[in-house]
Amino acid sequence: MSKISTRDPNFHLRLARPEDAALVVEFMKKLGAFQKMSDKITATAERIERLLLSKHGEAVFGVYAGKMVAFAYFHEKSSAFTGRRGLYIDGFFIDQSMRGKGLGNILMQFLSKDALDRNCEMLEWGCLDWNTTAVDFYQKLGAYRVDSMHIYRLSPDDLTAAALKF
Repeated sequence: MSKISTRDPNFHLRLARPEDAALVVEFMKKLGAFQKMSDKITATAERIERLLLSKHGEAVFGVYAGKMVAFAYFHEKSSAFTGRRGLYIDGFFIDQSMRGKGLGNILMQFLSKDALDRNCEMLEWGCLDWNTTAVDFYQKLGAYRVDSMHIYRLSPDDLTAAALKF
């Protein structure tokens, strides 16, 4: 499926292919710059291509009047707390000049429909506390904040060190 029509005749969606890995990294760098976290974006086109090929990661691009202006990177997940499957949005970005046109809503509606088509029961993502515009947008969709825990992560080196102790 190369072009997914939307209710806006100027805007369509396109699912990422493995050869779009560099474009995914480009959008993640835009997101990192916006979030003041550019140094945290360490993905490479090769790593993203591997994720897209294996279906461990997926992306969708928003194209407005022929120009790529939006994207979401996501993957399937499950929760032992709820016993439910879902999609997790790891990256979501609309170019600054295109915000306020309803494109984010269309992208979230697509992801919601995609989740339901996969028999998922939830759609989940993270948002920085200071990004009040995004928080307001998500709350208008009906999203609620899960704030009873912090996310922890082992780096590749720490992961290896922990595994070697087993």
